[in-house]
Amino acid sequence: MFKGFENETIDFLWGLRLNNNKEWFEAHKESYLRTLYYPMKELAAAIYEPFQKVPGLTCRVSRIYRDARIPHSTPYKESLWINLRRESDSWSQHPCLFFELTPDDYSCGFILWAPKADAMKEFRKRLTEQPEVFLKIANDLKKSTGLTIEGRQYARKQVCQDQRLLPYYNLKQIQAYHSMPLDEKIYSPDLAQWVRETLWNCLSLNEFCQQFSY
Repeated sequence: MFKGFENETIDFLWGLRLNNNKEWFEAHKESYLRTLYYPMKELAAAIYEPFQKVPGLTCRVSRIYRDARIPHSTPYKESLWINLRRESDSWSQHPCLFFELTPDDYSCGFILWAPKADAMKEFRKRLTEQPEVFLKIANDLKKSTGLTIEGRQYARKQVCQDQRLLPYYNLKQIQAYHSMPLDEKIYSPDLAQWVRETLWNCLSLNEFCQQFSY
């Protein structure tokens, strides 16, 4: 059962940022497992409970180890996160619900980080064909969570005939998430309910974007 993170959790993350090497990590691995990895697994289990009925949606906790096949300046990531998504070769090209904890802050919501250009072309097509569906998703999301759908935009704009769709029509990525400075919430078991409710309210956006992500 998730009981909240500890002060030691953040101390570990800051220590790793300042000492990102194997020797330091191995000396503090027990702290990593006890205060960060195992609580994150418990949080993931609490979050995933209502999502188990969503076909194909899996829940994973990230690895802190960087991919050794790709050159990096440091061997470890400086954050740990939970993602709920369908299995795919590239997480960045597919919609994802997530929670992330860093030494500075925590984030929670939806992201489609780096979709292919063809996928965003299909997104614009679906916006044109189903404007009321998407606008309802956007309005419901803002009403329930305060989140707005936004993201980086293409420099070369496509013409949009429906003025209501202008904020979304030329997106090259799609995101809607909270980014919060570290506060008392992360030390409380109530964090699980807040994350679960936030991600559940992002599910309709996730499912809409799943239609054109490939």
